[in-house]
Amino acid sequence: MPSPVSADRSAAQPPGRDPVEALITQARRLKGDVDAVRRDVRHDDTDPEERWQRALYDLALHQLDDLDAHLAQLRDGPEPPPTAPAEPAEPAAALTVRPAPVGTPRGSLLSRVGTAEWDLLTDGATWSEELYRILGRDPALPALTLDELPSLVVEEDRPKLTAMVTDCLIDGRPIDGEFRVRRPDGAVRTVHMMGEPVLGPDGGTVSMWAVLRDVSALRHSQRTVHETRDSLQRHQQREQTEHRVATELQEAVLPPWRGSLRPPHRGPRTLDLAAHRLPADGGAPIGGDWYDALELADGETLLSVGDLTGHGVAVASGMATLLGAVRGMAMAGTQPGRLLALLNQLLDATVHPALGSAVCCRYRAATRTLVWGQAGHPAPLLYRDGTGCALDAPEGVLLGATPGAVYGQAEVSLVPGDLLLLHTEGLVPEDGGPAAVDRLLGLAPRFGEARDARDCVRALVEEFGGAGRVDDACVLVARVTA
Repeated sequence: MPSPVSADRSAAQPPGRDPVEALITQARRLKGDVDAVRRDVRHDDTDPEERWQRALYDLALHQLDDLDAHLAQLRDGPEPPPTAPAEPAEPAAALTVRPAPVGTPRGSLLSRVGTAEWDLLTDGATWSEELYRILGRDPALPALTLDELPSLVVEEDRPKLTAMVTDCLIDGRPIDGEFRVRRPDGAVRTVHMMGEPVLGPDGGTVSMWAVLRDVSALRHSQRTVHETRDSLQRHQQREQTEHRVATELQEAVLPPWRGSLRPPHRGPRTLDLAAHRLPADGGAPIGGDWYDALELADGETLLSVGDLTGHGVAVASGMATLLGAVRGMAMAGTQPGRLLALLNQLLDATVHPALGSAVCCRYRAATRTLVWGQAGHPAPLLYRDGTGCALDAPEGVLLGATPGAVYGQAEVSLVPGDLLLLHTEGLVPEDGGPAAVDRLLGLAPRFGEARDARDCVRALVEEFGGAGRVDDACVLVARVTA
């Protein structure tokens, strides 16, 4: 903003009022819209992304406040230069901002912009009323000279101010920089200073004028944006690391799903097995779902699926612990009902209690019987001769919900060609209700035409593995072959 009386340039003329008024109206309408959207943002200080969004809205509002005030100054134009006095002419007056109207709040932008001129010939200084407010000085006191001004500046910023003033007075460079001032009440404010030298008839510098603006609130908003952005980036990096670790842990614990699960049977293969984990859509955190198939020492086969509530590394680690306990107790000959009761005690005794659900089955190939129990989990589905049904569930509540809970078990006779489907609750979007069971039973014709268990898993993935999944899910298919 050049001085209207600088020797090397003429006073700028403001544009017509109507275009500027239109811009002011648009700016204020936009400010109102931004403020309305900001009020709709949830004030959840625990969410880094919401803190970052709110900080950006605050910064945008500060910028629009500045734009509004600058347009108002553009509309009103510069103060007219003073009339020439009869005495010898004083140094030219600098451009000043119109005083804030009576009743202007102390925190408004107009009260944060002031002007000053320092006369090099008389070593005098002239400050606007707004500048006294910015610097916290009593208007009854004389304005500080250029030599005295650094006394208000924070010590670390004094060299910066000195360099700006020297460049302006000696080299004729415009001033454009910031420094911090410490007010008499102890408050520290950030001041942005813009100015130019005023040249006399001989081309020498006779005075320096400047516009000083309190940008403390603006800089605070910018710092908040930077800090919340950095916090959000750290939060996202931590989430990515936790997701990677949880994924690696889950992949290390679960049996491979590519191809049929083939336990190392010592005799003829009696079950055709395949399994798969369906991840949630959009990179959601890893959950605690698992599946397992394990040949036991007595020749029986363990089949299990389950889900530990929650997401992330801690839940994946808990799932690994739980699955290890299932395998160990099954290898020791523990039957499904008793096994689930011991799992319930294990979850109840952990330092970080959690809830879980599970189905545990022991298949006896010699008699083609399935002994199974459940803990608050969807029952296995049995498909035979092109139709399907859910097995009648024995007694059982969620793991970790009730200390000392009792878990029953049931026994089912199977025949060659029968197909069992074990799955976790998140497989179907209907969250395991009757509609979910109906959709799964509706796959009976496709299962009947499948060549093996792997084809059945492929049909499940095609039906339920598309976009829009909100949770992980696991499926395990077992078909009786002999």
